[in-house]
Amino acid sequence: MEFPQQQKPADGKIIYPPGVKEITDKITNDEVVKRLKMVVKTFMDMDQDSEDEKQQYLPLALHLASEFFLRNPNKDVRLLVACCLADIFRIYAPEAPYTSHDKLKDIFLFITRQLKGLEDTKSPQFNRYFYLLENIAWVKSYNICFELEDCNEIFIQLFKTLFSVINNSHNQKVHMHMLDLMSSIIMEGDGVTQELLDSILINLIPAHKNLNKQAFDLSKVLLKRTVQTIETCIANFFNQVLVLGKSSVSDLSEHVFDLIQELFAIDPPLLLSVMPQLEFKLKSNDGEERLAVVRLLAKLFGAKDSELATQNRPLWQCFLGRFNDIHVPVRLECVKFASHCLMNHPDLAKDLTEFLKVRSHDPEEAIRHDVIVTIITAGKKDLCLVNDQLLGFVRERTLDKRWRVRKEAMMGLAQLHKKYCLHHEAGKDAAQKVSWIKDKLLHIYYQNSIDDKLLVEKIFAQYMVPHNLETEEKMKCLYYLYACLDPNAVKALNEMWKCQNMLRSQVRELLDLHKQPTSEANSAAMFGKLMTIAKNLPDPGKAQDFMKKFNQVLGEDEKLRVQLELLISPTCSCKQADVCVREITRKLANPKQPTNPFLEMVKFLLERIAPVHIDSEAISALVKLLNKSIEGTAEDEEEGVMPDAAIRSGLELLKVLSFTHPTSFHSAETYESLLQCLKMEDEKVAEAAIQIFRNTGHKIETELPQIRSTLIPILHQKAKRGTPHQAKQAVHCIHAIFHNKEVQLAQIFEPLSRSLNADVPEQLITPLVSLGHISMLAPDQFASPMKSIVANFIVKDLLMNDRSVGNKNGKLWCPDEEVSPEVLAKVHAIKLLVRWLLGMRNNQSKSANSTLRLLSAMLVSEGDLTEQKKISKSDMSRLRLAAGGAIMKLSQEPCYHEIITPEQFQLSALVINDECYQVRQIFAQKVHVALVKLQLPLEYMSIFSLCAKDPVKERRAHARQCLLKNISVRREYIKQNPMAHEKLLSLLPEYVVPYMIHLLAHDPDFTKPQDFEQLRDIKECLWFMLEVLMTKNENNSHAFLKKMVDNIKQTKDAQAPDDPKTNEKLYIVCDIALFVIVNKSTTYHLESPKDPVLPTKFFTAPDKDFINDKEYLSLEARTVLLTGKPKPASVLGTVNKPLSVTGKRPYNRTAGSETGSNVSGNSEPSSPSGNKGREQGTDASETGASENEENPVILLSVTPAKTEPVKNKEVNSEQSAAGNASAERGKKRAAPADGSENMHQSPEENQPDEVGAPVPPKPRRGRPPKSQTPGSTEKSSEAKTGGRGRKRAAPTPESPGELLEAANIKVPKQQKDTEAKKAPAQRQMDLQR
Repeated sequence: MEFPQQQKPADGKIIYPPGVKEITDKITNDEVVKRLKMVVKTFMDMDQDSEDEKQQYLPLALHLASEFFLRNPNKDVRLLVACCLADIFRIYAPEAPYTSHDKLKDIFLFITRQLKGLEDTKSPQFNRYFYLLENIAWVKSYNICFELEDCNEIFIQLFKTLFSVINNSHNQKVHMHMLDLMSSIIMEGDGVTQELLDSILINLIPAHKNLNKQAFDLSKVLLKRTVQTIETCIANFFNQVLVLGKSSVSDLSEHVFDLIQELFAIDPPLLLSVMPQLEFKLKSNDGEERLAVVRLLAKLFGAKDSELATQNRPLWQCFLGRFNDIHVPVRLECVKFASHCLMNHPDLAKDLTEFLKVRSHDPEEAIRHDVIVTIITAGKKDLCLVNDQLLGFVRERTLDKRWRVRKEAMMGLAQLHKKYCLHHEAGKDAAQKVSWIKDKLLHIYYQNSIDDKLLVEKIFAQYMVPHNLETEEKMKCLYYLYACLDPNAVKALNEMWKCQNMLRSQVRELLDLHKQPTSEANSAAMFGKLMTIAKNLPDPGKAQDFMKKFNQVLGEDEKLRVQLELLISPTCSCKQADVCVREITRKLANPKQPTNPFLEMVKFLLERIAPVHIDSEAISALVKLLNKSIEGTAEDEEEGVMPDAAIRSGLELLKVLSFTHPTSFHSAETYESLLQCLKMEDEKVAEAAIQIFRNTGHKIETELPQIRSTLIPILHQKAKRGTPHQAKQAVHCIHAIFHNKEVQLAQIFEPLSRSLNADVPEQLITPLVSLGHISMLAPDQFASPMKSIVANFIVKDLLMNDRSVGNKNGKLWCPDEEVSPEVLAKVHAIKLLVRWLLGMRNNQSKSANSTLRLLSAMLVSEGDLTEQKKISKSDMSRLRLAAGGAIMKLSQEPCYHEIITPEQFQLSALVINDECYQVRQIFAQKVHVALVKLQLPLEYMSIFSLCAKDPVKERRAHARQCLLKNISVRREYIKQNPMAHEKLLSLLPEYVVPYMIHLLAHDPDFTKPQDFEQLRDIKECLWFMLEVLMTKNENNSHAFLKKMVDNIKQTKDAQAPDDPKTNEKLYIVCDIALFVIVNKSTTYHLESPKDPVLPTKFFTAPDKDFINDKEYLSLEARTVLLTGKPKPASVLGTVNKPLSVTGKRPYNRTAGSETGSNVSGNSEPSSPSGNKGREQGTDASETGASENEENPVILLSVTPAKTEPVKNKEVNSEQSAAGNASAERGKKRAAPADGSENMHQSPEENQPDEVGAPVPPKPRRGRPPKSQTPGSTEKSSEAKTGGRGRKRAAPTPESPGELLEAANIKVPKQQKDTEAKKAPAQRQMDLQR
């Protein structure tokens, strides 16, 4: 190959080193290499001070840059030439011997190409390549290029070459020389061009980074070294792309966010000027762009050692704002970031908390789910990373509407509990911080969803009391867990065991059906069992199909049935259960089917019925723990439980287990320990021990005579002189476990019946309890002797006499311990009467009639049967409650239900509107429980309609929940029991309507058939029930309801068929009911599915000659009912003329003056004519909102946190008058003095000479007062109670409330607004609810 000759020096002679012949293209490559090596050696040995040699070899230096050498095809030649050129630059520095810019460019590009040889470290020539790199790096030869116009091309080529050849076989020196070479170019140049910057930054992109980690590391160190110089160039690049949107400036524009992340990780100062540009991008209108920036910043803020949040607060605040972004993926990304941030930067938790709170209520399920994951992940790493607020968000989400979110929250809390409470991984403080979790998780068992219940059971078995622990450790865990649970959690755990036990019973009954011959009845019974079992499994629809399949397999596989029988047998141990579950699962598994929904469903069933915690060994271990607590050798205090509490809770635990696993208790050792408990002073402990004997001791008499001989005298002693509860359990225990129970009970009955003495009421209570239960359990033996006791002592001596004078403090209720012994004795005497009658179950002696008359008289007299006024208000409340409860209890027995008259039923129903809050509360709960168990006749459900009059919101809410539960229970029962269709009259919820209509027609407050206020009260009561009944229109039930009410209008009131006024009231209530149904239903006109049957006890048979098509509601009345518009009246008339109504306090309609609501304290209305049965309460402070000084025991669970906002705890009431809208909008009420809510006014306050009005009559029975004067509000929060319950705002014609009332027949919006304004007056009373 011929190349143009390099221009020779002036003399034209090239001098070669000694021994080196001329190098031309005429010689072979090998010879060229050989001669060049000697030249290399010569230049290598030369230094900058050799001026003569420099001058001598200048022509050679110029010759070596000729095309012959620079384009030589032989790589060895090129390498040697490059080494020579590098040395020439070193020797002739700082001036290069080459003056042509083009030649310099060619030379440096040539040297750069030779550097590619560095890639192969195993090459024989590697040392020469390294020498080349070292030489040019040390001399900074490339800095000569700064003078060239297109130096950038050389530098880019150099950088690319170096980044491409670097690999993990290079040593530290290679890295160092490369860095020196490149950093000198960057730092000593005038700036870094975009192309050169790209050649560095491209190595940071994830794709390149993964391909060549060494190039990434080299770039990283280079950027750190040159940060001062290169930062400006980087900022300019990002400014062009991010702010100006010039993506064409670089091929890396699409990777800007990846680059920012890597640069930040390398050295944050590199991005000093870039961060404000990101704040601009966070506010972009493009959701995807915001998402990309959020992803980037999440990594920057969340990085382990990042201080970006503290150094750049504006950017941090702007980023936090994206938690509320409209774009769902952006919010999701923010939430995911929070987890890393909490773990790496605990100091930022405070900033994140408020934003996570909002996102925990996000409408998107995935975001709520990820909030939980975020908090739990951080909590599992270190509990200190999550504050109580964050844990509170997870707690809230356990009640989320979506199952996936609830499950995540529950499982997350369970994992925290196991880690910090069970394993104590972070000490006592951490355990205390999450001590609430165990209670909260068990509370979820109250939820209706079967999925929730199943998950709680799974959590209990795996995280709270892990079933795979050894028995002793497992029982220790259960023993102390039970002692630390709150009462509601204990109930939930008890309910869980009860449900599992019931399911075991269902499966046992199913297996029993398999043993019987095949028949149609057997198949029907089997189908019923399968449906019941399926209801206890997730997704009941699919579960039914799978259970049918499982039942078919059971019928075909006898071995499977044997395994299942063993699993549910009372004697099955936990270890046996484990084996059985595995065996059954193995038999049903299908290797060809990796996902088997059928098997999963069966596993759910097996998990619920397998005894994984309790067997005989477990009970023995629990008893040993109990013994240690009794002896004082247990670790009670170390576990955070006081010894007394441990003993009491341990006995309660054993008592609950004695219901579900009675067989496991049968051992002498267990019973010996229980006998020790019977001798303890703690009343609860002894009571629980007796109950355990009662539940489990059926074989004591035959198999453990020593235990029997010790137990009998103790039971006798408890029945005679123990507490009432102990006496009850002792009597039942004797009746349950001894064969000669008649003898045993007689030995208790006779001495007790002889020792009854009404003068010492303190010693009466236990005997009354024992006698009552004995007569109930053994009526044949003791019914007759009891009759004389009842007649001569109970009624004549005890109930009809008031021996002591009660406390006249005016309270309507007092704590149990303050009730006088005499009243307690009377209450137990009433219970004895009921038990005696329930034992007899017949009315041949007419004793029931006499008892019902006595109870009715007690209600009419408001609890003061003798009317001697000796008894206190709070004691009267107790006796009213006892009398109402007694009538209700007797109604559960059919023979007594038949003889209860409508009047007696109405009297007992009105207890739910009693003036005392606790009486209403407890009575409502008793009625509800009996109705849910289907023990009470359907007519008792109508009582709940009267709860619409209750002035306390919680009572109304509780009543509505009771109705919902009762209706669903009855409808479900009808579905599950084909035979129930024959008893629809007593089961179908819609049949409550005739009873309700009759009850409301006889409401003592319904005295003026055309009084708008009274009509509106009736409508509220009707709608309270109908709203729940009409939620679903099953089988045209709306048409059925309408037809039923139409039919009632064609009958007469059986209670007074010939009384026109009584019948008119009945028809008016019917018309209001029809009005509500027609306004609320669009399907009432359809065909009724069946012809309704009316109860003959309350309605006469329809008279064919009597057609009642009259409309009893005037047009004006209909308008009022629809819109809530008050009856027009002149202002003066409404202010000055009190209206007297029979059976009610008069009420004053005042003008819309703001000053008239609660300023004067000395006005008192005139005395009305009284209703004998239920006279109106008089004293301004005695109403139904909050009747007593003590905090009432609320059956409806309300947390304190929810009681503060008045809007959530409104107390419905009327102000001075029903129409006093301005009083509601005007001044706030003065809060009553502490404890004044249920106090009667002192006599001085009612003095005629002070008030200018006669002293009002005594309070009537049944309801809180209808209305109060404005002045009375100062003395009592009860003055806020309106009507007889629900407060109605009185909208003006312009009020928006009218439209709402017309549309929904519900509380108008104006009412809500005005009630919210009365917060101070209501708050004190609300906090006691």
